[in-house]
Amino acid sequence: MTLTEQGYKPRLVDGKIKKYLGLFGALSIEGPKWCGKTWTALNHAKSVVYMLDPENSYANREAARLNPAAILVGEPPLVIDEWQEVPAIWDAVRYASDRTKQKGLFLLTGSVTPKENSYSHSGAGRIAKMRMRTMSLYESGDSTGVVSLSELFETGGISPNISGLTQEKLIDLSMRGGWPGNLDSPRSDARILPDQYLAALAATDISVADNRKRNPELVLHLLASIARTNMTAAKLSTITADVQSRFGDVTRQTVADYISALSRLYVVEEIPQWFPELRDKERLRKAPKRMLADPSIAVSALKAKGNELARDPRTLGYVFENLCMRDLLIYADIDGAKLSHYHDFNGLEVDAIIEMGTKWAAIEIKLGHHRVDEGAAALKHLQSKLVGKGAKPPSFMAVITGGGALYTRDDAIHVIPIDCLKP
Repeated sequence: MTLTEQGYKPRLVDGKIKKYLGLFGALSIEGPKWCGKTWTALNHAKSVVYMLDPENSYANREAARLNPAAILVGEPPLVIDEWQEVPAIWDAVRYASDRTKQKGLFLLTGSVTPKENSYSHSGAGRIAKMRMRTMSLYESGDSTGVVSLSELFETGGISPNISGLTQEKLIDLSMRGGWPGNLDSPRSDARILPDQYLAALAATDISVADNRKRNPELVLHLLASIARTNMTAAKLSTITADVQSRFGDVTRQTVADYISALSRLYVVEEIPQWFPELRDKERLRKAPKRMLADPSIAVSALKAKGNELARDPRTLGYVFENLCMRDLLIYADIDGAKLSHYHDFNGLEVDAIIEMGTKWAAIEIKLGHHRVDEGAAALKHLQSKLVGKGAKPPSFMAVITGGGALYTRDDAIHVIPIDCLKP
């Protein structure tokens, strides 16, 4: 019998966790605080050790510091929550898995990537790694899931439908975010959890992560700067200039250090550039896109209210793209696919490229239906350009919207409201 908590809402990663536990001695689940890692791990576990349990002056953590193997006691799968508090636990878990050759012994959960060289072995072949994010709309029950991303790769077709998503509901979903603990919060209180998340992040978490004191106000301003350039390949110099406008002579290296720390906390995620295989090499920009882990972080960082977002379609568009990319990352991971973006030196950009095996698909994200033609034009330009240079045709192309009709255009490009999508 597992330790599943009462009220646990199943996650898409549950199936992946079960599979990995049958293949590896241990599984490390990594992601931002409050995204549900511990509850999900407990859904598959029969025992647990909490590194941040304050009982007896953090006895578990102190015992692990003296002898990491001493805490690896319990019926498997054993959850070791926030294992990065004692990085040597990684080596102990790897050794125990290697020595016994058993599968599904340990589940590690962590909200911070440990510093380099804090443990000696990669764990390859013994410890699998899995990224966990906040809840997608499909997981939270806010997407009908009438369109399957994986099935699109197989059939390329969809059936017409209508979305129930309004602008007001989209703003509410963006402000609430995909935090499991916020799903049942009333609309008037939806901002409290993400606001508290940012406050804790700036005041404590970013400094505790590697024991380096950082300026909380600079952290909050940097997050707002990233939110303003959310889902764009903004140069580090651009973000640095924005920070300098408030804090004066802050170096580019300092800003890079802060962004690195936020990445280690899984608050900032980078979407890599796509480099297709072509007969003649295309000149492509190398800068990744940066996104925040959840759209609610962007809303809170900008201190935006719902009525302000309704009057500012540009900012709402960035927040909407953040929401869509979060969901696409979750769905792609579940399907074993990779997600990237395209941006060449001629200015052609496509928001998302999904690769599933040898197949690929191109997706544009447009908040309003009045911009579907614009998204479709970019997709057709990309297809014509790449196929003409030797690339395989895409399995499908789609424009994701913030509501309205689900249909296929005469040019075979799908128009898919985000609340119709699932893996």
